[in-house]
Amino acid sequence: MKDGSSGACGAIAAGAGVTILDGPVGTELAARGVETPAPLWSAAALLDARGREVVRAIHRGYALAGATVHTANTFRTRRRQAGAAWAELTARAVSLAREAAREVGSRHRIAGSVAPLEDCYRPDLSPADARQEHREFARALASAGVDLILCETFPHPGEALVALEEAVATGVEAWVAFTAGPGADLLSPGEMGIAAREAARRGARAVLVNCTPATRTLAYVEQLAASGVAFGAYANAGAASEGIGFPEGTDSASAARYAALARRWLEAGATIVGGCCGTGPAHVAALRALVDGARPAG
Repeated sequence: MKDGSSGACGAIAAGAGVTILDGPVGTELAARGVETPAPLWSAAALLDARGREVVRAIHRGYALAGATVHTANTFRTRRRQAGAAWAELTARAVSLAREAAREVGSRHRIAGSVAPLEDCYRPDLSPADARQEHREFARALASAGVDLILCETFPHPGEALVALEEAVATGVEAWVAFTAGPGADLLSPGEMGIAAREAARRGARAVLVNCTPATRTLAYVEQLAASGVAFGAYANAGAASEGIGFPEGTDSASAARYAALARRWLEAGATIVGGCCGTGPAHVAALRALVDGARPAG
């Protein structure tokens, strides 16, 4: 799976029914020289004109690469991180994603990102009572006009389910994505499978694994298959030494390695694929070529 083959020698079965997500905003901002300091991280780019223009360019690049679901830069725009300006930044992020997608075409959907209240790699920091904050944020995303709410990068199934319930309560389509973390050790495949089935029972329209190394993602995708709803993956690039992504490895060869791994997810029944930290537009383009049965450019 790491031999660099594109996996695109033929169309994936039922490829027309596969949804292509975009890739990350945060690591793309860093690659383009935009600072992402704590506590806002990627949301800090929303504070000035240059940062906003780069965010818009990132969204547009993913749309041109073939993504049709675009996640607004709201991962860290909630009140806890952004303070009094949180609602304005949230609406601004959604508008930027919508405007950029419309420049490319009309058949694009905007997802509002709902993150863990604390650290997405520290499930031990998940608050005991997270419901009110997730409710406030889900309602703000719905008011901003997102097409779906994506509760993503949750290593703590309990908090993920609370966030999901509040997203479902808005009446907007809701997805949930769990992470096993950079070491694939925060959740086992079996634990994620159990959480996914419970999420489906609570109204998730899709369940995914994200921000887990691409080379470790297949076992999680296979567990999601029993959820009874649409499922998929958007993995991170893993260690730089794997040659799958990050700024020093975002050429056509690294994108092809990622697509070769994603082919296995599709063969396992996934119908939603995209990229997470360390991937970029080249990876999304490789996914689009894989699904369309075309030879990637480059």
